This record gives sequence, C-alpha cells and structure tokens, in this order.
Amino acid sequence: MEAKEQLKKWIKESSRIVFFGGAGVSTESGIPDFRSVDGLYNQKYKYPPETIISHGFYLKNPEEFYRFYKDKMIFRDAKPNRAHLALAKLEDMGKLTAVITQNIDGLHQAAGSRNVLELHGSIHRNYCTRCHKAFGLEAVTDAQGVPKCPCGGTIKPDVVLYEEGLDQHTINQAVQHIRHADMLIIGGTSLTVYPAAGLVNYYQGNKLVLINKSVTPMDSHADLVISGSIGEVLGDVAEAL
Repeated sequence: MEAKEQLKKWIKESSRIVFFGGAGVSTESGIPDFRSVDGLYNQKYKYPPETIISHGFYLKNPEEFYRFYKDKMIFRDAKPNRAHLALAKLEDMGKLTAVITQNIDGLHQAAGSRNVLELHGSIHRNYCTRCHKAFGLEAVTDAQGVPKCPCGGTIKPDVVLYEEGLDQHTINQAVQHIRHADMLIIGGTSLTVYPAAGLVNYYQGNKLVLINKSVTPMDSHADLVISGSIGEVLGDVAEAL
C-alpha cells in the first residue's frame, strides 16, 4: 500500500491520535529552523545563537539578547501552512487529541488547534520578572531595546532558553497523551533535542508514523516512515478524509 494511503487508512481507524512536531512544521511557513544548512546556527553573529538564547546570556547581556530575539525568533507575518491546517481539521473531526510542539510561534493555535502543548513556550506569552504581570507579543516587539513593565521590571518571553528546564506540568500532560494514543504522528523534527525527543518513548501502540525530510534516530522503530514535506503529506491526506 502506498505510504499516504496507509496513513489515511490508519487515521480513519484511530480516535486518539497525537501529533509531535518540531521546527520542520514551521519552516514551510517561512520560519527558519535552527540546524538546517540555512538555519540560525549557520548564520554569523557576534556570539553563537546557542549562546545568545541561553539564560545566562539573557541575564548578562539583555540588550544583545533582545536584539537577536526580536530579529530572529519572531516572525509576525508567518501564516499557518497545510500541516497546521490539517492537524486542526483532524482535531475538529474528533480524531486528534493533542498537538505537542517544540515550536514557539503559535501557528498551531492560529490554524484552529485547541489542545496544543508547547514544550518550549510561546512568543505570544510574556511576563514581568518582577511583578509577574502578563503581556502580549507587542510589549516585546514595540519596545525600544529591553522591554520594561510599568513597575520597572523586565518583560521576559515565556520561552524556554538554554540552561532552563521545561515546564513539568506540560511534560506530564504530553506523556499522558502519548501514553494513551492509538496513533502517534511525528513530523518535522530531528528527534535529537532532549528531553523533548525522549517523550516519544512513552508511546505504546503500533501506529508510529514518522514524516520528515531527513532520517531520524527513530526511523528503525517506526511502523511507517514517509520522507517528504510535512505540509504536503498531511495536507493531501486531510483533504482526502
């Protein structure tokens, strides 16, 4: 059976699908990933991107951190692509129970997905480090230099930086969804970033699907591997349902 047909058949048979996705889901919306040839890690800055988006650097060099963050981590004009829209449709159909994402761009919600677990936080949530007041994206993007709260505290994005731990409640929710899934679709991720990549090991079913442009360490464990564009694959299958 052709791979997309197999995927469509399994989706029809399933009612507790979980999707686990990474940067490759958003690259088709024009957001660069970190590790591809033209991704952030291959661009030249005064400091390596990994250093700039670390907790220690944020504390020591907030001006440089926000200059990079606003320039390279926020894409206000990005729109959901066919992958995002397909997943929202599967949730509407009562097929998909959760989207677990490593992305911080909020495009799953923009496409209509409701149960989105953001492992690495979101650019759309920001808070004052002093009084904990919540702010939207504009508080950061419209600020000159380091964004400040009226109380004088610094406004920090609710994004997990290097040297920071993931939110335990979000991880626990992700584990529960994956554990109870009757189908797990993984897409657009190299499955090399831990602890996020380790979550897939909680899946106990026999419909593990990998959709990626490059090989991953999990390929040999998958029940179905589809090499290609996540937007094209999910978009075509969702339209055929």
